[in-house]
Amino acid sequence: MQLSQTQIQKLSQELRLTPQQILQSTILQLTTLALEAKVIQELEQNPVLEEVEPQTSDDEPAENSDNNEEEDLDWDEILPSNDDYKPKEEYDRSRNNYKTIQPSPRGLVDYLMDQVNLLTLDETERTIAHELVWNIDERGYITIPTDNIAYSLDVPIELLENVLHRIQQLDPPGIAARDLRECLLLQLESLPGSEDAILIIQKYFDDFANKRFQKIIRELGWDRDRIQAVQDTILKLNPSPGSSLTSANPNYITPDLIVEKVGDEFIIEINDSRVPDLRINSGYLQMIGRGSRIEQETKVYLKKKVDMAKWFIQSIHQRRMTMIRVMKAIIERQHDFFEGDEKALKPMILKDIAEDVKMDISTISRVTNGKYVQLSSGIHELKYFFNEGMLDENGDEVSTRIIKDKLKQIIDSEDKHKPFSDDQLSKLLKNEGYTVARRTVAKYREQLKVPVARLRREI
Repeated sequence: MQLSQTQIQKLSQELRLTPQQILQSTILQLTTLALEAKVIQELEQNPVLEEVEPQTSDDEPAENSDNNEEEDLDWDEILPSNDDYKPKEEYDRSRNNYKTIQPSPRGLVDYLMDQVNLLTLDETERTIAHELVWNIDERGYITIPTDNIAYSLDVPIELLENVLHRIQQLDPPGIAARDLRECLLLQLESLPGSEDAILIIQKYFDDFANKRFQKIIRELGWDRDRIQAVQDTILKLNPSPGSSLTSANPNYITPDLIVEKVGDEFIIEINDSRVPDLRINSGYLQMIGRGSRIEQETKVYLKKKVDMAKWFIQSIHQRRMTMIRVMKAIIERQHDFFEGDEKALKPMILKDIAEDVKMDISTISRVTNGKYVQLSSGIHELKYFFNEGMLDENGDEVSTRIIKDKLKQIIDSEDKHKPFSDDQLSKLLKNEGYTVARRTVAKYREQLKVPVARLRREI
């Protein structure tokens, strides 16, 4: 029996990005600092790419200027003209007074190791102590289960616990704890007159953390003043004892854009003055030019590197153009905010800007994600200007950010002995003209990192 073979033709469409498009998307989503690192990496990997050295008025013109005529590159095609773009200038940082914060000169590990070296320990105990110190995170906590450490070092858990106890007596108080409860107890043990607080942390930690004060008072027979004194003592403790020995200000924000108002016009700068200007080495262009005597394989390799260099330079230029266009569209939509009225932030979503600049929403998302703009009023993430809207009782569209601000004001001014529930907050917002459901109030409250009423209650 002979089986017949059937051929089926199927027509389908599939989207494939070119290497240029992939590179453009990658460069577009980079922050200024990440772009600087990417340029350095590309300079190391691509031999035909080189940094343009800044020239002064005293610099002599290049001797072989005629060699440029052999460059078979149309730079007008590579870098399309755009009236919005202005050559970048070195940003004058003296225009603003920055408060310089010096980080701690010593790290947490070094600080603890100095103290460990003063302890009387044998060789095995010292090895355990060093391993424990290296497993303390920046908050001051042991991050790995102690039995895992004992197993990796092949030592008895009892010996490790003994060494850990000695490290926990070092400075700062509360160091090398395995959880918050142990951290607080370590600090309380060194405080005179803290017996009540130790009792609460040992036996009623969960109730105390969740502010179930009535249960504690009922079971211990204490009055409110006594439990209030315990709370005052515990609130003075440091839940992150290692933070005092880490960098004083570890997170610095480098703005990607700078917007200044000059007269009636907003001037937009791309803050990439530290990103070097790039060009293609003319010597390699001559090698692959007409009449050069190099192997075909070498010529193919160089042509590939030249193409990659052109795409890379074009992608950086395109990034600048796109960021300026998006920033202009944001300013136009949020004009009152940029004029100084920070409460005039209007509802705006990514789709609005995408339609204004005639780009895809994914492109706008890449431009705005993780990037910051410096204004005279401070530094804002570009995502800050995007927020949904809702209608108030008058039918006017209101930014949800305004509603969140009003919600935060109500919570801040509430009686902490009887904090408002989400249902009560919903009614209070309605009295202010904002009809917001209880579930929406709960969502906004969580976004504001405000706990539920039970956890806001004071004694």
